[in-house]
Amino acid sequence: MDFLQKHRSESSAYVQLLILTGYALAGLIICSILSLIVLLVFSDHQTIAVLTNLSIEDPNSINSLKIVQILSSIGLFLLPPIFLAVTEGSKISQFYNWQKPTLAMLGIIFLLMMVSLPITELSGLINQKMTLPEALKPLENWMRDKEEEASKMVVALLKMDTAGDFLLNLFMIAFLPAVAEELMFRGGVQRAFSRMFGNPHVAIWITAFIFSAIHVQFFGFIPRLLLGALFGYLYVWTKSLWYPMFAHFLNNAYAVCMALYFQIHNLPLENVDEQPAFNWMGYVLGLVLTVLLLIYLRKRYIENGKQLDQSIHHHEPHYSGDH
Repeated sequence: MDFLQKHRSESSAYVQLLILTGYALAGLIICSILSLIVLLVFSDHQTIAVLTNLSIEDPNSINSLKIVQILSSIGLFLLPPIFLAVTEGSKISQFYNWQKPTLAMLGIIFLLMMVSLPITELSGLINQKMTLPEALKPLENWMRDKEEEASKMVVALLKMDTAGDFLLNLFMIAFLPAVAEELMFRGGVQRAFSRMFGNPHVAIWITAFIFSAIHVQFFGFIPRLLLGALFGYLYVWTKSLWYPMFAHFLNNAYAVCMALYFQIHNLPLENVDEQPAFNWMGYVLGLVLTVLLLIYLRKRYIENGKQLDQSIHHHEPHYSGDH
């Protein structure tokens, strides 16, 4: 009798995307209900009304909004890919390829995120100056109104009066999204698209587009698209989800730290994304250094692939023609 259980093959990429979408919708609904319960328990009805109308002057409503933000990240982004791996009967670390990170590579990723800051800023400034044709002006006005609402909410969340507020923001804005969104988009969505199309570049850019679009911030679409693509290539080239998570965390943590700097120096938070921090020389230098580091990472990825092929070939059994 054969007691060995055969390995169950994975579902198709289409089925996995469907499962992932279903889990995300279920997670969003469940966490929305939990958020409402939390608001009812810890806040009064007036606070809930304030949140509904996006009037965020009351500190109690801001705290409630932070709870909603954390629960939404967990329900919409963190849990669905975890449940997908469980559904496929696989360990999460194996399903999403969480190879142990090295200190040297983490240092390279840190350097990459620092030198790419001017490019991220420049793409954001260009995106903010985007205008639509006259016939689409009502759409542009609606987009700008939504952008202003989102900006006010972000500014409210970024206000920090104590060290505890700073640590909470690092968790809520930097750490949790880095883990949850990379697990969802690079681990879940990009992985499925890679299997579907058989082309990592197509998978990376489609995923980056979805990643940027789902944030529904039209005048920050381009920098978020480029960041999403960068995280996607890091996932492919390093073959570990830890590195795009680390890069994502650094990007968001930088925004939190910049907000803290503005508050310490009594500068308006509304101007964080509007004031350029670099001149043209910084943009040129940032572009050159970013390209050089990306070339290095790609070259390293290709060399590691060749070494793996040689290792597999070396260990293959050789059979003599006389047999």
